[in-house]
Amino acid sequence: MGKSASKQFAEEVLQCHNEYRKKHQAPPLKLCSKLSREAARYAESLASTRILKHSVESSRGSCGENLAWASYDQTGHFTAMVWKSSKKLGVGKATASDGSSFVVARYFPAGNITNQGHFENNVLPPKTGS
Repeated sequence: MGKSASKQFAEEVLQCHNEYRKKHQAPPLKLCSKLSREAARYAESLASTRILKHSVESSRGSCGENLAWASYDQTGHFTAMVWKSSKKLGVGKATASDGSSFVVARYFPAGNITNQGHFENNVLPPKTGS
């Protein structure tokens, strides 16, 4: 994927996230070039192995992560998208040899924390009438 195509894809993913975040009373995310570079590198790695598994960084909790593997574009886990305390988004996309796409979305600070109270404070109900 060329630079401008990947940038455009990242902007579209950001816009989609922020539309849902607004509905769920979470502040907008900002694209982070460092997170996007890391996400793109990991997407390439997933595309080469064609095994969908979370990264070491994600497992350690240093970032949140959504992964998708499909023959069409799609968005992953919803609660990570609208997690209120996440501020930055990184997006990476790579194509495997069979033509399928791997998409990595990384979030900082990480969301989907299961400790008591975190979910209720970060995944807010949608506003009605908007």
